Amino acid sequence: MGESACVSARRVARVVIAVAAALVLAAAPAAATGDDVVGEMQERRARYQDTLLDLARTHKLGYVEMLAANPGVDPWLPGEGTRVVLPTAHLVPKARRRGIVINLSEMRLYYFPRSGAAETYPLGIGREGWETPAGRTSILRKAANPTWYPPASIRAEDPTLPKVVPPGPDNPLGRHALYLGLPGIRIHGTNKPDGVGRRVSHGCIRMYPEDVERLFQIVPVGTRVVVVDQQVKFGWIGGELYVEVHPSATQADEIEFERAMAPDLAAGLLAGARDAAGEDAGRLDLAAILRAGLERRGYPVRISR
Repeated sequence: MGESACVSARRVARVVIAVAAALVLAAAPAAATGDDVVGEMQERRARYQDTLLDLARTHKLGYVEMLAANPGVDPWLPGEGTRVVLPTAHLVPKARRRGIVINLSEMRLYYFPRSGAAETYPLGIGREGWETPAGRTSILRKAANPTWYPPASIRAEDPTLPKVVPPGPDNPLGRHALYLGLPGIRIHGTNKPDGVGRRVSHGCIRMYPEDVERLFQIVPVGTRVVVVDQQVKFGWIGGELYVEVHPSATQADEIEFERAMAPDLAAGLLAGARDAAGEDAGRLDLAAILRAGLERRGYPVRISR
């Protein structure tokens, strides 16, 4: 293929992706309510001083999920009047709805109390080589104003670190920490809130300071914690089936550093849709499923007719 043909092919691909993104957004619910969803979709027009990072924290969202939901929007200068999608509707992960459920692919925590409504918060998780482990555990203890003892592995990366970091503004654990049964893993605050919604930690689970303070107050010691890794989630809203597809770890890094990701259809998407639809499989919208699986915008998209 000649150079001009390659350029033309890339232009066509960009047009197709842009059209697909518009169709996926049109399929997203304006107001999502139901047993399989927490929250509802929102949007706003950016003001001249807005950044996607500021909007993310205001609406309890993470950095990467804001960029995934708003392809082509400059995260630092969206521009006054730019339409910004707030992906504040979240399908519940496939797990028992009890205690804390963490889904690594969406970098999000869900808390299901014994009574009352579920709550959800964005997270920062482990980076490549320091991945946050999946599995089942519980909250062993909680600590306000925790002291941090950097492990030898982290001090080897940064020899300037002291052996003990007392409470205060330089403590990366922030003001609240919930210690898990997974070795060395905590849910904690941070003195670097820009890391929430990104894969930047040494395996621990970071939260915005105001969010972890809330969790610290309402979650008792002994609470069950399940950590899963589900890029694709299905759920029913108002009698219709929706899918929510998140970027892979590789794509999340591409979004963060390049502001775009290479398209990659989520594995097992069609089979998962059929299983979720059950007797309603005949109502599935194949085109909507494929668009959602390719674009991975991270919010619920209707896939039943």
